[in-house]
Amino acid sequence: MRKGCQPVAWHGDHVVIIDQTRLPGEEVYLKLDDYREVAAAIQELKIRGAPAIGIAGAYAVALGARRIKTAEPGRFRRELQDIIDAIAATRPTARNLFFALERMKKAAMPGHSPADIKQALVDEAVRIHEEEADATHHLSLFGAGLIGDGWTVLTHCNTGPLATSGFGTALGVIIAARDQGKLVKVLATETRPLLQGARLTTWECRQASIPVTLITDSMAGYFMRKREVNAVITGADRIAANGDTANKIGTYTLAVLARENRILFYIAAPTSTIDGSVKTGDAIPIEERNPREVTCIQGVPIAPEGVEAANPAFDVTPHRYITAIITEKGIIGKPFREGIKKQLEGDAR
Repeated sequence: MRKGCQPVAWHGDHVVIIDQTRLPGEEVYLKLDDYREVAAAIQELKIRGAPAIGIAGAYAVALGARRIKTAEPGRFRRELQDIIDAIAATRPTARNLFFALERMKKAAMPGHSPADIKQALVDEAVRIHEEEADATHHLSLFGAGLIGDGWTVLTHCNTGPLATSGFGTALGVIIAARDQGKLVKVLATETRPLLQGARLTTWECRQASIPVTLITDSMAGYFMRKREVNAVITGADRIAANGDTANKIGTYTLAVLARENRILFYIAAPTSTIDGSVKTGDAIPIEERNPREVTCIQGVPIAPEGVEAANPAFDVTPHRYITAIITEKGIIGKPFREGIKKQLEGDAR
């Protein structure tokens, strides 16, 4: 991504985001100083991608706290909890959002004045942003070591700086491999129904001068069977304790196709995406979005008026289809449960 083009930026009393729904046609920046505006931007996908959602959610809490008028600690905490609950309701699948909100809640330490808590929340949000950006840089470097020179890598949805407010996850791995001097090509699925691959991944690849070919989601098997794909790398929105992974709808299909064609399938995500409290993918909540996202493309109807449509935003890939999980702490191989536990326990120390 071009230097200075940040999907989320803190400016002391407001955040500035790039409206991802307007890309690639327009590069529009929005100044948001109310937590409800940030929550709406998350819900409407103006800011999206699990790490970026977590960062934006943290800043939204800080903005909301600034507007709480009471100096009475008990009332302040009740109002703050209402703000946190409202932000949590925007995107139920993305673990990074809840990871960030849990940290913000802990930052509001008992025994401190509302004024001190307000500053502590700003400091914590900035810290979360810095740590997430740093994590995506490190995981990208680890993942680059798995990419061969001359490879074609298929990726799904959008996982670059736009989605992370950092280096990127799956696309970050590809960018890091290119930076190491490897010749890497990208096959980007369009990613229906909202076309994040067509609109955003291709845009970021061009920003990074990485050769990219756009394909429809249903073309992936064709290119895999022709042996024109060396690896598949995707991001994640929530990873269960056993390695089952929720990601953008269509990821499960790609994983099954990769297994059938003996192609490596990697997940790239920071440890903030791992939810150790969820034993398997069956317990991951799946967001159901407005059916109009399926029946329309950017507001233009493509189906008969009134037709029934389903719109689960994510699916779950069972861990047996995953070759390895790439985090900022290294590569997690099978058995995933043990590797995930070690990495999470490292956070606890």
